[in-house]
Amino acid sequence: MHLLAERGVPLEERQKALLGGLSDWDAARIFLEVVRCGSFRSAAERLSLSINAVRRRIDDFERQIGSTLFTRDVHGTHLTDEGAMVVSAVERMEAATFDVMRASDTLAGTSGEVRVAVTEGLGTFWLAPRLVEFQQSYPNILVDLHCAMRSADVSRHEADVAIHLSRPSALDIKLVRLGRMHLMFWAAERYIEKHGAPRNAAELIKHRLVLQFADQLAAKETFESFFPGVAERDLLVMKTNVSSANYWAVANGAGIGVFPSYAIALGGKLIPLEVALNRPLDIWLSYHPGSGRIPRVRHMIDWLLEAFNPARFPWFKDEFVHPREFKEVYMGEPLTQLFGGFSTEER
Repeated sequence: MHLLAERGVPLEERQKALLGGLSDWDAARIFLEVVRCGSFRSAAERLSLSINAVRRRIDDFERQIGSTLFTRDVHGTHLTDEGAMVVSAVERMEAATFDVMRASDTLAGTSGEVRVAVTEGLGTFWLAPRLVEFQQSYPNILVDLHCAMRSADVSRHEADVAIHLSRPSALDIKLVRLGRMHLMFWAAERYIEKHGAPRNAAELIKHRLVLQFADQLAAKETFESFFPGVAERDLLVMKTNVSSANYWAVANGAGIGVFPSYAIALGGKLIPLEVALNRPLDIWLSYHPGSGRIPRVRHMIDWLLEAFNPARFPWFKDEFVHPREFKEVYMGEPLTQLFGGFSTEER
């Protein structure tokens, strides 16, 4: 392969020479994942494969290409010169594949499937209970709601639309800031009856905490900044990676938790504590420009913009609105189930 380069063969011709024997796009996709993740282990976790399966597919891919694409040492994997050329060519193949998929989707009109990736808490407590509104308007669209704290990459077709709690860094996507989520400390009535309610951070250290630790929440950094010098084991009685488990543990009195300001209406009889947290999280929506032209995806984007509309839902405003003010400032129609705790009849 080095001889081709030395003879002045154009880059595109060298890439064609390398990819001439390629017959397995799935192996090429795994190769890209290893490159992007930086290691076989990280790629295996992202692809939900065993590390040995990833290694076998890379070995197969190298045999197809007829060249060594990676070198391995104690510090990880490193692309060879040939591997770097293959990355560029395979990325173009990936982009072309996505273009074909989007073109096919466009022809399908307002029927078919829309894949929405969202953080687990927002998906479970906010979107899922309200998707009936979207289904009533578009009964022929199947919604695939994927709830996970790992951020989905719409530029790589991992989802048609994704909602994030930190701004995505990809350059070739459309971004819309939906609103802001305000986090607070909460406790159940039964917990407060037994242990009392802390009034400040100093008193909070004397209590029991239940926290969610997940990728997009940066919970470990938040804990360390709020409780400098305090070990997790001295304060936490439970930690989990799942929002729903975290919520119901706190709602049943296990300890004090951190939730968005709209948690008052989720049915668990939680009480907001007057301990300032000041941890707002911007909510971002991302989608590929091509996907935005697909009718069914466009309908979902428009519905999501309204579902997080701060003018309609004050808990998504930039400025913090205390839960005790919701009854006065929320002037919309009663929401099904999710906000059944206060309806227009109660105001």
